[in-house]
Amino acid sequence: ARRTRLLYHRGSVRTLYRASRVVTLSHPAMGEWILVDGRHVERVGTGDPPEADLTIELPGATVVPGFIDSHVHLTATGRSLTNEDVRGSSSKEELLELVRVRSASGTSPVHLEGFDESRWDRPDLPTRAELDGLTAVPVVLTRTDGHLSVVSGEVLATIDLTDAEGVEVGEDGLPTGRLTREANRRVSVWVESSYGRQRIEEFQLQAAGLAASRGVTSVHEMSLHPSDLDVLLGHRGRLPVDVSPIPASMSLPESIERGFPAIGGDLPVDGSIGARTAALGHPYDDGSERGELYNDDDALAEFFHAGHNAGLQVGVHAIGDRAIEQVLETWERVYLALDSRERRHFRARRHRIEHFVLPSADQIERAAMLGLAVCVQPTFDRLWGQGGGMYEERLGPARAMAAHPIRTMLERGIEVGVGSDSPVTPLD
Repeated sequence: ARRTRLLYHRGSVRTLYRASRVVTLSHPAMGEWILVDGRHVERVGTGDPPEADLTIELPGATVVPGFIDSHVHLTATGRSLTNEDVRGSSSKEELLELVRVRSASGTSPVHLEGFDESRWDRPDLPTRAELDGLTAVPVVLTRTDGHLSVVSGEVLATIDLTDAEGVEVGEDGLPTGRLTREANRRVSVWVESSYGRQRIEEFQLQAAGLAASRGVTSVHEMSLHPSDLDVLLGHRGRLPVDVSPIPASMSLPESIERGFPAIGGDLPVDGSIGARTAALGHPYDDGSERGELYNDDDALAEFFHAGHNAGLQVGVHAIGDRAIEQVLETWERVYLALDSRERRHFRARRHRIEHFVLPSADQIERAAMLGLAVCVQPTFDRLWGQGGGMYEERLGPARAMAAHPIRTMLERGIEVGVGSDSPVTPLD
């Protein structure tokens, strides 16, 4: 085995794969065999193949290039593999039963993530009082999109949220346990810091293995927590897929010092449609809220301008049309301050917008003019965009149908990447 590994790393083993079709997306467009020298594709062709050390016959198979998933949360994806029962829960009662079982194991805090109440017959969320009635152990329930959590009273007593926006209060003046915005972010940081370094490493390895098993050979890691990123950098070279980390941070010196080519990534400008925190121009159909913008215009402009001048690709998370408008207006401020040569370099940088769910035709055109790249999640539509689904419930039929105009983006010349946002939707 040791000799085989040495030969492999020296690139000495030439392996020929014979298949029905080899799709290249290059030239030649199609082949019948592919020759791999060590880890590198050497040739694709038809007819008589070249000599090789090893030939593998794949009759009836189609070989395609490895997929790049442009928006992944590796640690959370690994954790999701231990929360498949939570993701499959179909009611509040079923979720509470899982809390009871988990809390009996003695683990503290109890962290369940991935539930989606929009797929339940009755989309009632658990309350702080109901969690407190089950266990005295701290409990954090995280929604599938990560933008909403429900916590027990023990968590509220442990974390100071007095100055944090997003703490829902009931008619009795007490917290219901439902958290969004800054309160949700603080709780997420707290509960995820409870996992040790070795466990985080295991989660990332499991997620990377899952990606490789599904034909994904490269992921853009949207690192939301510094501890996750530190662990990732320590073993990234040993993972079975290539990982490009993009920290959800405004700290330019840290990204530059670590040699990252990009910054921001999934840094939220607004929230999610499921949590009713995505920033919309008109209220949600099932409520009076319009969501919230998380940054003021000047702070966002300073970040964009400084990131661009530092030579970084800058990205942010923007879902609602009002959030997309803020991002576009801010980039336009930066762009108009540049001379013609600098504008050419600006467009070549392909600054990113993650999600871009509800853009208008005008916003799509302006994004194309700026040379912005967009990372979309088609599986959002598959899960929530069908008739009677969560988008229709939250947004109404017209807006639900207008979400994710991907063909229009492509026709207008926008560079479109595709991501799963795993574990929000499957890394598949």
